[in-house]
Amino acid sequence: MQFQTLMPAAAFDDRQSQAVVRPRRRGVAHVLAVPASVVLLCTIIGGVVHYWPERLDLPIPALLQKVQLSNEDCVVYISGDSLVGNLADFNDGFFAFLMFDYYRSRRALAQKQVMLTSEEQGQTTVYRISVRLPDDFLAGIEELAQLHADHLTAKPEYAWIPQDELKRDLHQTTLFLESYGGPTQENFKRLHEDELRRYVRTFIRFKSMTDPRIHQASGPIPSPLTRQEASRLAADIIAVAQFYSLPLDLLIGIGAMENNFMDVPGDTENTTWKRRAEPGDVVLKRRRGRILVKNDSSGIWQITRESLRYAHHLYLSDKRDYSQLPERLRPPEHLDMGNVSQDALTTYAGLLLRDLLDRFQGDVTRAAGAYNGTVSNPNEHYAAGVETVAQYARRTIERAAELNHEALAENSIDRAVVDRKPQ
Repeated sequence: MQFQTLMPAAAFDDRQSQAVVRPRRRGVAHVLAVPASVVLLCTIIGGVVHYWPERLDLPIPALLQKVQLSNEDCVVYISGDSLVGNLADFNDGFFAFLMFDYYRSRRALAQKQVMLTSEEQGQTTVYRISVRLPDDFLAGIEELAQLHADHLTAKPEYAWIPQDELKRDLHQTTLFLESYGGPTQENFKRLHEDELRRYVRTFIRFKSMTDPRIHQASGPIPSPLTRQEASRLAADIIAVAQFYSLPLDLLIGIGAMENNFMDVPGDTENTTWKRRAEPGDVVLKRRRGRILVKNDSSGIWQITRESLRYAHHLYLSDKRDYSQLPERLRPPEHLDMGNVSQDALTTYAGLLLRDLLDRFQGDVTRAAGAYNGTVSNPNEHYAAGVETVAQYARRTIERAAELNHEALAENSIDRAVVDRKPQ
C-alpha cells in the first residue's frame, strides 16, 4: 500500500490531456547514377519529409476521481475504492497492539474502523495502524487533518485501496484481536527474567508515550521514557517485586496510575499538620504548638514527603538482606529529602506496598487504595484503576509471550523440515 502525504486541494485540479508531437520516421530510397543536383534535391525533400512533425491523436485517459455535484455538496471519490489514513507504523508487534488498543479507545476514533496489519519489508516486519476515512475525499482529508491536530497521527498520509485489500486488512485486524484476546497458559513467574524485562519495558514505554499531559498547553509537561530509561525501570520494578514478594502486576498498576512511570511533581499544594519539624521539612505556618508543612509528592511513584519519611523508618528497621538488591536500589542510611534517587524511590514504593499488604492480610485491593489514600480511608476508585491496569498488563504481557513462543516453535519446525530435505 503506497500512502500519499496530505497535499493542498489545488493539487487535485482537473488535468487536460495534451497532444503529443513526435517525429514520423520514413525511409529514403537510395539514388544511383543521377546528377548531383537531383541527388541534392532528393536529399532535401527526404529530410523535410522525414523530420516533418505529425500530430498523433492519443486517447484521453479517464480520471480515477469521480465528482458528484448537488445543490448542497460536492463529493469526490474513486469508484470501488476506500480511503484509508495511516496513523502509525511500528516494528514491534506487542507495542503495536498496545497502541492499536489505545487508538481505538480514543473518542475521535471510537466509531471508526481502526485496523492493525502487518507486512514484510525485507528482513523487517512492519506493523501498521490505519483508519478507514469517509470515501468522500474532501471529508476524509478534513478528518485526517483533525486527527493530526489531535496528535493521533504524526504525519497525515492517505491511500485509496480496493475492496479486497480493505477486507484483507479488516480480517487481519480480527486475527490480532482474537490472538491477544484468547486464553493464555503463560505466567509472569515462568517467564525468563530477560524476556519479562523486555515486555515490562514495552508496557512502561507505552504508558508514558500515551500520557495525555504530553500534549497539554500549560503546566508541567512530562517527557516519555526513552528505551534505555524504560529498560532500567523495568529491571528495577522486577527486582523490587521479587525482593518484597509483591505481585508484579500490582507494582506495574501503581506506577501507571500514579504518574505513568514519569518523573513529574504532584500534589504541589498538599500540606499536613504535625507536632514538630524534622530535617527536610518546609514549614509554612505555626499555630498552638503545631506546624503546617509541605507534603507534596515526588518521582515516578508520587510518594509524599511524610510517606517517604515513614518508608525510610521501615527500611532502617527491616531485617531483610538488602545486599540481594542491586546497589542502586539500596536506600541510603540517612534520608536527604531533597536528594532521593528514582532508583531508591522504587525500593521505597515496594516497601510501602509490602507494609500495606501485611496490614491488610494480603488484601491487594485495600492495600492499593491505601497507597493513594490512607490506611483508615483507602481510595476505592484509585484501587479499581490499579486493578484494571494490572490485569491489562498481566494479560497482554502473558499473551504476547505465548504468541512469541508459538511463533518460535513454528519457525523451529520449519527449519527442521528444511534441514531434512535431500540436498
